[in-house]
Amino acid sequence: MTVLDHRHTAAVPGWLPGATAPRTDPAPLLPDTAPVRVLGTPAVEKADPALLRELYRRLVVGRRYNQQATTLTKQGRLAVYPASTGQEACQVAAALALGDQDWLFPSYRDTLAVVSRGVDPLEALTLLRGNAHTGYDPKASRTAPLSTPLATQAPHAVGLAHAARLAGDPVVALTMLGDGGTSEGDFHEALNFAAVLHAPVVFLVQNNGYAISVPLTQQSAAPTLAHKAVGYGMPGRLVDGNDAAAMHAVLGEAVERARQGGGPTLVEALTYRVEAHTNADDATRYRQDEEVAAWREHDPILLMERALRELGLLDEQLVQDAADEAEALAARMRAEFHADPELDPMSLFAHVYAEPTQQLREQAAQLAAELAAEAEVHH
Repeated sequence: MTVLDHRHTAAVPGWLPGATAPRTDPAPLLPDTAPVRVLGTPAVEKADPALLRELYRRLVVGRRYNQQATTLTKQGRLAVYPASTGQEACQVAAALALGDQDWLFPSYRDTLAVVSRGVDPLEALTLLRGNAHTGYDPKASRTAPLSTPLATQAPHAVGLAHAARLAGDPVVALTMLGDGGTSEGDFHEALNFAAVLHAPVVFLVQNNGYAISVPLTQQSAAPTLAHKAVGYGMPGRLVDGNDAAAMHAVLGEAVERARQGGGPTLVEALTYRVEAHTNADDATRYRQDEEVAAWREHDPILLMERALRELGLLDEQLVQDAADEAEALAARMRAEFHADPELDPMSLFAHVYAEPTQQLREQAAQLAAELAAEAEVHH
């Protein structure tokens, strides 16, 4: 049977007259009644100690990355920075759950996931400096460009995953969105196509409570965002997004399920955006300090530290090594961003079309003439 044949072998659906197949049971697709947790539960005893220590290291480094990028924005070295502070468990787990052959489709808030995947911070943040459409080679890193328009990367992830499946490549695509992205048509179209095509895609929704200033209660009346998966015919999972071990377990299971031909999964991670939406946002206008303080008590690093101490896995060497690596990363970011980049305006026209259109060629010629005239004046 070919990849497409599965769409034509089913009997008449169970709710139609003369049906021979039972109606699809939605129960197996429903999300967990409570968010999946590992840290602070008996399940942590079965977790791989090496994995827990690695997650801790990545969380510490990731927090310092967020802090340094935020500082660079205040210094004018970045045009804008949407911090993922408080959401680091989602970010590092997403990168760690993927294999080298897999693809990551991030949103604009997911630069930490991109860096955790191995992309240099300077390259990962190039877009947010306003210097280029993207600062890294998507093919080399198997990481799509950061998507600023909400949810537009989700159909792209489905397309790539479906194409890989047709080619017989064991590739899984994981796309990351915020809760605001689930209100976009692209999100729903992507879920529908992924389910119909049985595409190997994992949709990770980081529900941090707000789409800029709009709370979730004003976006959706669904019991959870994970419940939206059922309407499209795929399983939904609900997980504590600040529990790095739970995040890795749920995403790892979803990725493996997709790789083995099980189709797509929608994962909703309950987390919180501790910082403002971006440096241009004043979060105090729409949320209370008490709410932020409560979530700080459920911080992903705090949860991991507590669990490691109880397991006897948090030694001074690990703490020091993680701190040293974090500071080394911050120092490198400061040094690299201190230098003004050398920009080629003509690069605007590269990688837009395989064969440039007539309009694009005319625009390129006009800019080239203007640059030549400007250079002539300066000489």
